[in-house]
Amino acid sequence: MRHEKAKHIKVLPGFGITLGFSIFYLSIIVLIPLASLFVETASASWAKIWATIADPRVVASLRVTFLSSFYAAVINVIFGLLLAWVLVRYKFPGKKLIDGIIDLPFALPTAVAGIALTAIYSENGLIGSLFAPFGIKMAYSQFGITIALIFIGLPFVVRTVQPVLQELDQEIEEAAVTLGAYRWRTFRAVILPELTPALWTGFALAFARAIGEYGSVVFIAGNMPFKTEIAPLLIMTKLEQFDYAGATTIALLMLCISFVMLLVINFLQWRSQRRVIAS
Repeated sequence: MRHEKAKHIKVLPGFGITLGFSIFYLSIIVLIPLASLFVETASASWAKIWATIADPRVVASLRVTFLSSFYAAVINVIFGLLLAWVLVRYKFPGKKLIDGIIDLPFALPTAVAGIALTAIYSENGLIGSLFAPFGIKMAYSQFGITIALIFIGLPFVVRTVQPVLQELDQEIEEAAVTLGAYRWRTFRAVILPELTPALWTGFALAFARAIGEYGSVVFIAGNMPFKTEIAPLLIMTKLEQFDYAGATTIALLMLCISFVMLLVINFLQWRSQRRVIAS
């Protein structure tokens, strides 16, 4: 009887209070700031909104931002999976140190990361000087932007895939090997389907984080209009020019595009989970 009564003890307050506080907190932190974008953008005329959206400089900055974010997220999925695999499946000296370094982009100020990456990948830098003789410009190019976005997005993939790998039953892999499956086939048919939902989640987190990144990118980008100017920087430029309607229009456009892309990614993740359950 005591055990049954213990099950009904509620640590948190009732559903009404908890739900009300959650909605209040969510409204202050997320919903109201996002609603202000719609209100500020609606204050401008349709001609002003369309002129901002159709501006070639805005279109170029959005293309640079979303393409660089996509490339960085794809690379992070590949190498994040490899890093998570090594950390989970192998034991070696310095493993805990590497595991801690992965979280460094979470704690390091983005401006510091941008300055450090610029110093390393510039033409006179440690790594950039190796590619400069071949005419490869790493800093102050879209390539440099992608590098910065890879840096800040990698932990999202590793920390999303790592716990799934830890819970994965290795006996299934051993059974596949005993049945004659090669390593690649075992990975493709047994391991990858289990990891696919986590990989989609890591991709979505890294992609979303990269789209809004400013501090680590603004130094290494070079900020050349139509070439290496990112959308967050263009928003800051318009705010400095007191063009609040133009800034909120760009921000709202980025929000809508990001929301649609995240919906697509979540749908793909949902399909992957259904396939894993069905199998």
